[in-house]
Amino acid sequence: MNIQIIDIPKIEDYRGNIAIIENDVVPFDIKRVYYLFDVPSSAHRGGHSHKEQLEFLIALSGSFDVVLKDGNEEKKVTLNKPDKGLLITTNIWRELENFSSGSVCLVLASDVFKEEDYIRNYDEFLKLNHKL
Repeated sequence: MNIQIIDIPKIEDYRGNIAIIENDVVPFDIKRVYYLFDVPSSAHRGGHSHKEQLEFLIALSGSFDVVLKDGNEEKKVTLNKPDKGLLITTNIWRELENFSSGSVCLVLASDVFKEEDYIRNYDEFLKLNHKL
């Protein structure tokens, strides 16, 4: 499955740490930044795939699980450290769940919002990826 956990460079200091995301951390130019917050622990977010857009997810605060599927394999990745990010490439179905209280999910995206890039139906996702 074409996903990757990437270490985000950090500078540790007794006054508090700082993490730095520059062009060499994520393998794409960042065109959009958004974040999820105040998500109830029982809620599910995501539930889609992208045809062209790449995304980099970071748990800025708290934790949540990312369930990833490519039609053959399923993986669950727990994000809970603000100096680690999950790179999700194209044609990977993603669902976010199990949000802890106060969690914040930051998403860096390779493109602006384009509805036509989304696959929001899992059966359609499987058909497009020749898994159905």
